[in-house]
Amino acid sequence: MGVFTRAIRPRSGDEIPNGNDPLTDAAPGTVGPPAVNPGDPNGLVLEGNPPPSLPPPRIVPSAWSGWPADWATPSWGSVTSRLTDIAWTCVDLNANVFSMMEPYLVGAAETLDARWLENPDPDLYTSWEEFAKTLFWDYQLGEAFVLCTARYATGFPARFHVVPPWAVNVEMDNGRRRYTIGSIPISSGLPFGDILHIRYKSTVDDAHGHGPLEAGWTKLVAAETLARYATTVAANGLIPSSILEAPDEMSPEQAATLRDDWVLQRSANPGYPAVLSGGLKWTPTQLNPSEMNIKDQLEYFQSQICTMLGVDPYLLALPRGGDSMTYANASQLFDAHWRLQLQPRVKTVTKALSGWLLPRGTLVEVNKDAYVQPAPLERAQIAQILNSIRDDNGTPVLTVDQIKEVERLNLATQPLVSGPVTP
Repeated sequence: MGVFTRAIRPRSGDEIPNGNDPLTDAAPGTVGPPAVNPGDPNGLVLEGNPPPSLPPPRIVPSAWSGWPADWATPSWGSVTSRLTDIAWTCVDLNANVFSMMEPYLVGAAETLDARWLENPDPDLYTSWEEFAKTLFWDYQLGEAFVLCTARYATGFPARFHVVPPWAVNVEMDNGRRRYTIGSIPISSGLPFGDILHIRYKSTVDDAHGHGPLEAGWTKLVAAETLARYATTVAANGLIPSSILEAPDEMSPEQAATLRDDWVLQRSANPGYPAVLSGGLKWTPTQLNPSEMNIKDQLEYFQSQICTMLGVDPYLLALPRGGDSMTYANASQLFDAHWRLQLQPRVKTVTKALSGWLLPRGTLVEVNKDAYVQPAPLERAQIAQILNSIRDDNGTPVLTVDQIKEVERLNLATQPLVSGPVTP
């Protein structure tokens, strides 16, 4: 747990990061108010004694008062907060599909211990599915980090979990990546490194991985801006910005009263026609969402975001940009999603896990049938064909018992409770 003990506090001992008095010796604020108090340089102090059963308050970094509007902020915390709703849905869809595919080993020795297939870290996760979903989420956004916290006697990882990318510092050092979490260096490399770094797009001259949304970030901004515009118009009672023109000169007080009355009445009665008298004239200065074709533009950018993340827009009830290609059934759509988009990404992740977790020649793979399983009739026909194909000894490729196991038909014959039952 040494990695988790790092916190916003000074190092052990009497070392003080900054011995300057915060009120007298600190430099004056350059972008904040003149009376800014820089705070305690030695760390964070939480006053009071909260009940031990409650978790500590979450610290969310943000720009300080006076931060210039055109300055970008660092990547504090998770980047999911900057995703649009459609991007979040696409990433979540792919992660859910990956997590539902049960893992299994290929070429494993009978003595190989791999209990992490059920849960890689019971202290943090409820199941393998939770770990897999978190891992694939981070991978789609550019890079994922997996940290080993315990090992088997063979030296291979026994307990591990995903570390948020913002918490890991990666730097290039003589052509090799060096990892630190806080001030703690973390060893890397296959197979016995403490951290596994899976990169979506990797180059030898860049320490970090990069995801598809980095190249298409402008589409996220466009989709968010259009959605915010439509939301703002709706929140204002579907009234675009406008000008009220009066035939006579009005005092500032009269103009403010007329303006406030207009906004109040239009917001309270959206959809009702306006009644103007006394020579008043209403002139809109802002196009409404319908005139701006916001719906069409928003759907276009949302479809582009889906394509970047490997999700067919059709899966999210979005237009496909005039493409006339259709699917005969849902199975064909899921199969295309798996073959064209998910399979290469899943292969990259499972290959990286295999090289880090298992001896050479042993692989961890996932069961894609959980997502692209054929229809019952097609599965029965496949089983029948495989059962009819026999070797020289008359043994079928797939026995009846194996077919029952694959189709989970033998579960109905197994008792729900094993052992004696006490009445």
